[in-house]
Amino acid sequence: MSNDAITHVEPVEQGTMGVTKKQFRSAMLASLLGWSFDLYDLFLLLFVAPTISLLFFPTSSPTLSLAAVYASFAVTLLMRPLGSAIFGSYADKNGRKRAMIVSVVGVGVSTAAFGLLPTVPQIGFMAAVIFLILRLVQGVFVGGVVASTHTIGTESAPPKYRGLMSGLIGGGGAGLGALFASITFAVVSALFPGESFNEWGWRVMFFTGILGAVAGLFVFRSLSESPLWTQLREEKKESDQETVVVQKSPVKTLFTSYPRVLLINVMIIAGGGSAYYLTSGFIPTFLKVVNEAAPEVVSGVLIASSIVTIISALLFGHLSEVIGRKKTFILVGVLNIIGLPYFYLALGDSATTLSIYLNTMGLVFLGNAAYAPALIFLNERFPTSIRSTGTGLSWNIGFAIGGMMPTFVTLSSGTIENIPHTLMYFSIVIFAVYLIGALIVPETKGNLK
Repeated sequence: MSNDAITHVEPVEQGTMGVTKKQFRSAMLASLLGWSFDLYDLFLLLFVAPTISLLFFPTSSPTLSLAAVYASFAVTLLMRPLGSAIFGSYADKNGRKRAMIVSVVGVGVSTAAFGLLPTVPQIGFMAAVIFLILRLVQGVFVGGVVASTHTIGTESAPPKYRGLMSGLIGGGGAGLGALFASITFAVVSALFPGESFNEWGWRVMFFTGILGAVAGLFVFRSLSESPLWTQLREEKKESDQETVVVQKSPVKTLFTSYPRVLLINVMIIAGGGSAYYLTSGFIPTFLKVVNEAAPEVVSGVLIASSIVTIISALLFGHLSEVIGRKKTFILVGVLNIIGLPYFYLALGDSATTLSIYLNTMGLVFLGNAAYAPALIFLNERFPTSIRSTGTGLSWNIGFAIGGMMPTFVTLSSGTIENIPHTLMYFSIVIFAVYLIGALIVPETKGNLK
């Protein structure tokens, strides 16, 4: 079945007819917090990476041990497309809300389980094996969170707020997740200073993941189902079942009718995902191993970075509503291909706390702008009947590629001193591809139906 055939039978764009302000706020809050809880759990590993490298992947080379930790992070990301295929298909057939509840709780519980794991000094190499298996399980649930949070919020928003909602959920959720993790890291580091953090502090960090699951259940109680998904189901019931398409296999439809759309989407999202993981995701390690910053400085910079992430995402998300998605992608691509190399080298040479703050803020502001319009852009590329599956897979494949970049950067650097220059080269190549994708994609603003 062709794209036109599927799109033709979708409901015409009616915005959020029948959605009250309370329902809109509920959907916005649920999507924002659901994604922030998800990224909070992922960020915990990045914040304790040096400790985890010693306890689960000890080697004679600190750089190689760190690379192993980032590889375990990449393993989770590689499972995210599978999670999107499973939960995205479920969300398209049974509703976004149900998929969100199961996946968010799954992420929280699997994160808390890391705090119970034995280490290599305790049981040998099997500790690393168990660690990686749990990362695989977590990755499936993470993919499910994307498939639900990245659709229900924008589907519930009035057209004029969809760009802003894209930035709020995608970047705002990332910023909040990082902010929560930064605050947790600061508190736990103070409670377990020095060597005690390597003994018990890191476990406490992971135990806090259960809080997101509990909070998610509380927030989701008042959540209404997506109005566009509900409308499609109502039309299906009232029709002769030939005029409205409800996909029995959203995954199959995606790969048979939308392969080119999926491929071009990934070019954009891989750039945004790489920018995210090589700025916000890599900053905790960069500050510790390159700048050798004190823990209190790292905590302060990470908290400030989280706030800048939210500002950047909201700004560029809304900008896409003003000038269009395509022009925003092109603008962001140009800014990043010039700005990121400069800030990486400047941060590597930073000798004062002020310069560390300023250069980090520059990196985070540009890096998180790269994916701010991506969420609504993806939603506009697919009809309601396969939107969760299409958006989830596009996002997670792209972010899986981006999530592997810290591992490649660390391995390519060889030594700690080479990391800033390696990051510079990677960012130039990544955003060259990003710009090609931005030039190829059509303008999608107004296509959400």
